[in-house]
Amino acid sequence: MVSPVTVVKSEGPKLVPFFKATCVYFVLWLPTSSPSWFSALIKCLPIFCLWVFLLAHGFSFLGAHASARKILAGLIFSALGDAFLIWQEQGYFVHGLLMFAITHILYSSAFGMKPLNVAAGMVITGVSSLSYILLYPYLAGPFTYLVGVYIALIGFMGWRAVAGLQLANDLWTWTKLSACLGSVLFMVSDLTIAVNKFCFPVPHSRAIIMATYYAAQMLIALSAVECQDVGVARKAARCP
Repeated sequence: MVSPVTVVKSEGPKLVPFFKATCVYFVLWLPTSSPSWFSALIKCLPIFCLWVFLLAHGFSFLGAHASARKILAGLIFSALGDAFLIWQEQGYFVHGLLMFAITHILYSSAFGMKPLNVAAGMVITGVSSLSYILLYPYLAGPFTYLVGVYIALIGFMGWRAVAGLQLANDLWTWTKLSACLGSVLFMVSDLTIAVNKFCFPVPHSRAIIMATYYAAQMLIALSAVECQDVGVARKAARCP
C-alpha cells in the first residue's frame, strides 16, 4: 500500500489550485438570490481545478485507466450540474438533478462491481430507503419519482464505493478509503439539499452543502490516481 507521506508529496502540490479556488468561493460567498455567470464560474472553479488535477497526471494515464476517465467525465457533468443549480429558482433544478444523476452513474461505473459486498449494499439500501420515506410526504408532482430515482442512483454509487473498502481483510488502499469517504460526504451533501429544499430550512445549509460537496469531489478525484501512485512507490522502492 502507498504510504500517506508518498500520497501527500505526489498529489498535494497538484491539489493546491483546488484548495485556493475553494477558499475563493467561501471568502466571496456570493448571494444565491442574484444568480449570474460570475457566481456560476466561482462555484464551478474548484471542480475545474479537479479536472486539471486529473489531467496533470497525463493523457497517457487517462488513456490507460478507464476508471480515471469516468471520474473525469463525472466531474465535467458535476460542473454542468453546479451551473444549472445556480439558476434553480428560475426552473433549472431538474436540469441540475439530471447532470448529477449522470455523474453518479459514471462514478458507480468507475468504482466497479467487485467486490460485491452484499452487506454494504443492504446498509446503503436501508439508509437510502429511510431517506426517501422521510422525504416522501414533502414531495409533489414529478419530484415524487425524480427524487426517488436520484436517491437510488446516489445510493448505488455509495454502495460501490463502500464495497471496495475491505478493512477486515486488510485489502484496503488509501484511494479506496478516499472513494468511500467521498461517496458518504456526497450523500450527506445531497440529503442536506433535499431536506432544505423540500422539508424545512436547515441552519447553515449552504455551508454544510458546499463544504461536504467539495470535500467529496476532491476525495473521489483522488481515488482515480491509485495506479500511478503505486508505480511511483515501486520506482522509489527500487532506488537505493
